[in-house]
Amino acid sequence: MVKLSKLYTRQGDSGETGLIGGVRVKKSNRQVEAYGDIDELNSWIGVLRACLKESSDITLQKSLPEIQQNLFDIGAELATPAESEWKSPSLISANEVTTLEKDIDAWTSEVPELKSFLLPGGGSQTTSFIHVARTVCRRAERSIILLTEDLEVRAEVVQYINRLSDWLFALARVTAHRNGEQELLWDTSRK
Repeated sequence: MVKLSKLYTRQGDSGETGLIGGVRVKKSNRQVEAYGDIDELNSWIGVLRACLKESSDITLQKSLPEIQQNLFDIGAELATPAESEWKSPSLISANEVTTLEKDIDAWTSEVPELKSFLLPGGGSQTTSFIHVARTVCRRAERSIILLTEDLEVRAEVVQYINRLSDWLFALARVTAHRNGEQELLWDTSRK
């Protein structure tokens, strides 16, 4: 269990922060950027939990908090310097990726096949927020890929974040479908 004794330490006032194990780095460091994007994504998943709390989809009710736990695990892994004696437990595995894929497959079977790119959101606030979470997830993935130029990141972490953005896209589609929302497609012939 992590113990947080104080909300502020003043140690970050000079533009630096501490990685796990106490190593100080600039807040512009690629590790900080990557786990910061994961933190933002986790907050958006929290927004989705609030928006979807009335959902009758029991799988979804269990999935969102579990995804948040997984994102904390990933954040801890990304915040651990390569030279650290403390190693984050490798908590994300192929099993978590497979779980996301099963949901994606089930939801995709419920919705019409796409014939063009989809304009994100618009049908409801919830569907729009899911698309925002999806794009934040894509940004987090890009940050992690950039980080791999400096630091080894386990393939399962990259796969999980990649699949999570697909999961969010499928969730947006199935949510819109179940709520009777019209999906707007990119119309290349409109001009």
